[in-house]
Amino acid sequence: MTGTELPGSPTSLFDHAMRLHRESPDAPLERSGDPYPDESWHGCGDTPPRPKDRRTSGLDLAALLDAHFADPDSTPADLADACHQVHVPLFRTEHVVAAARRVEIERVRRTGRWLVRRGTDRCAVTIGLALLETAPEGGDIPLLQTIGLLSEGFGSLVADTMVRCRGGLSGLLWLGDRVDGWGRVTVVEKLCAAYGLRARDWLLRRSCNGEYHNQYFAADVAIAADLASAITGDDPDLDLVHHTGVLLSAMTDCAGMGLTLDEYPAAPNVLTAHSKHVARLAPTTHRYGNLANLADYLRRPSTREWRGREQAIDRYLTVLNQPEWEATARTGLARGDFRVLWLRQAVGARLDLAPFTS
Repeated sequence: MTGTELPGSPTSLFDHAMRLHRESPDAPLERSGDPYPDESWHGCGDTPPRPKDRRTSGLDLAALLDAHFADPDSTPADLADACHQVHVPLFRTEHVVAAARRVEIERVRRTGRWLVRRGTDRCAVTIGLALLETAPEGGDIPLLQTIGLLSEGFGSLVADTMVRCRGGLSGLLWLGDRVDGWGRVTVVEKLCAAYGLRARDWLLRRSCNGEYHNQYFAADVAIAADLASAITGDDPDLDLVHHTGVLLSAMTDCAGMGLTLDEYPAAPNVLTAHSKHVARLAPTTHRYGNLANLADYLRRPSTREWRGREQAIDRYLTVLNQPEWEATARTGLARGDFRVLWLRQAVGARLDLAPFTS
């Protein structure tokens, strides 16, 4: 049996991702591409468990790679067949990197590319990415972008590989618009750490999409992309004003995941500036929720005091109490919008907002 003939899984994971991408070329795959083509059989056997000691993670895989590459006649399909003999880490490990560096670089690349492009099993694809991560080239970016759409399984290794490629920034930005959940966390964190201000425009306008997972990286974005100087500058554009609300709202409830607004040093200046510009935005239920969340947060007794805090609260409430914003919230309630329903339960009464009290 070869690596392209696994039972119940005739389709490579790359082809699976490509097919789904064609159906929705500008958005994340539904459920990040789950279920994968190998779903019916993957993990049904006695796959070795993850080592309890993280320091040993990847040791068995490194030994398997050494044995594979020691045979000049072995093929990538042979490696795909053998991959279930060991635990395959989803993240970069130095043991695997060391094993790859003991091999002629072009053979490592060929093997990695074959496994990523043709692997019908997630372990085989993961090994391919781990190999390719040690020596990628700019031409690998389209391959990485496509398999990276299956971000829950491959996001970490794809992002690590991208930053080692010429043109990796543009590749990651493309992928950032087409992943969500944990995959988006991985991409945004890598953009912040590896590129920072070079990715500023995207980070400050498109990185946060309103998901719960935004709480893991909102503070990273604010700091790496220097949100403070952007939003306090002259006439910030509406995309920046809107996204700042999403980002700040995420920071109100991210304790244990990242800096909260109380811990973010530039919060007073950012909130002051943001509250001055929100009246320029058209009302949506998403924006209504962000402003209500910020006003409620700033009213909490535990929130630190700073000059201008009460004025910021008043500005947010003034916008929320405008007829068109109230109408938007009422429409959201009528159609069962989950954000507005949550607001009614969580903050509506405390803020005395008309859509929730009348």
